[in-house]
Order: sequence, then structure tokens, then C-alpha cells
Amino acid sequence: MPTTSREVLAEFLGTLVLILFGVAVVAQVNLGGGSNGQYLSINIGWGLAVTMAVYVSGGVSGGHLNPAVTIAAAAFRGFPWSKVLPFVVAQTAGAFVASAIVFTTYHEALTHFDGGVRQVTGAMGTAGIFATYPQPWLSTFGGLIDQIVGTALLVGVIFAIGDQRNLAPPKQAAPIVVGLLVLLIGATFGLNAGYAINPARDFGPRLFTALAGWGGGVFTAGNGWWWVPIVGPILGGLVGGFVYMAAIERLHPAGEPE
Repeated sequence: MPTTSREVLAEFLGTLVLILFGVAVVAQVNLGGGSNGQYLSINIGWGLAVTMAVYVSGGVSGGHLNPAVTIAAAAFRGFPWSKVLPFVVAQTAGAFVASAIVFTTYHEALTHFDGGVRQVTGAMGTAGIFATYPQPWLSTFGGLIDQIVGTALLVGVIFAIGDQRNLAPPKQAAPIVVGLLVLLIGATFGLNAGYAINPARDFGPRLFTALAGWGGGVFTAGNGWWWVPIVGPILGGLVGGFVYMAAIERLHPAGEPE
């Protein structure tokens, strides 16, 4: 199989694994009535989901699993721009399919919770299991800042983790460190809007919910919030990558081994 095809398939499968575990932990906590975990459970679940997903795909595709990471890698790390669109499509498709699997697995629990009437927001709202939505107090601009900051932290630290001239962990341990990073972001920057920090993670499941019974409200809720977890992470990834490159990587002494 051609190299690009293998990489794209790895991104699809890796993102599927990521969203399967990530969305499922949110479903378990929200549908379990508080008896099956709390917010920290969601942070831990997403962090471990990232770790497992990178182990699934990292050796083949690099384990981007996130358009913001892919675009930043193309902008600053020499990743081929010709592969960006195939990676992004594969990541989004993996997230979409994973959402369908979680929906099927938890379908009876969803129906028990909402009586079969799929609602986007409110006391019986369940769309937030799959995609992110802002808190009532959060403005669109505030949400954009939230996503830029969270994703800048994600990509900037990922660049550090992969920088062999810094304190990069052993290759086999890197997925664990990236998972801990996502856990940390969720534990510190999850209040405003659920720390999507990944356009595919948010748009793939949101598109699924639009088709699976929640309807067009998933795109109009939160003053048309849907585009913020796409644009914000892309901008944030570029900011984080640029800051790390400017402040650390480009200042490594010439001739220092990579």
C-alpha cells in the first residue's frame, strides 16, 4: 500500500479510537446520573484516549489525530502540505464513525435519559456528549480566545515533546506524555466550553448528531458556536507552534545533534 494511504488509514483509525473512548467517557458520566464518574473522570478518560490513539497510529502517521496539529506540522516542521487535506478528512471521518459507534452502544441509555427526544441544550440536552458547546456566559470572542489558548498549549508542548534537542521523552513513552498534557488542559481549561482543541474531534461528532436526530440546532446553538472549535484550534496551533519555534527551537546552538 502506498505510504500516504497507510498514513491516512492510520489517522482514521487513530482518531476513531480517540473519539470512541473520549465521547464514551462523557456519555457514561452524563447518562449515569453522577454514579459513573465526575468531571475528573472525563479528563482522565480523554487523556488516556489520546495515549491509546497515538499508540495505534503514531508509528505509521505520526499520530496527529487533530487538524490543528497537522497544519502546525506543515507550517513549522516540514510536514508535506499535500498530505494536509487527506489527513484532515481521515481525522474527521474517524471522529464521525466513532460517534456513530458510541451512539449505537449507548442508544438505550440515551433513550432512558431523554425519552427518545433528542435535545441539544437544556436539562435533557445530550448533544454535548458528542461535541462542545459554550457556557451561557461565554461570548463568541471569549470562546475563540479559549480555543486559541488551549490549542496553543497543546501544540507548543507537543513540539517540545518531539524536540530531540530539548528534554524529549523516549519515543515509546511520548504518547503517555501527550495524554498527560491533554488531561492537564482539560483539568485547567475545560470550564468555558469543554476544551475541544481539535477541529475533527468537534466537527465530526457534531455532524453526526445533526444527522442522528438532534437536527440543525447543533449548528445554531450558542449563537452559531460550531465554527469556533474549528477556527480557534487552527489559529491556536499556529500560535503555539510559532512561539515554541521562535523561543526555543530556532535558538538551539548550531551543530548541536538532533
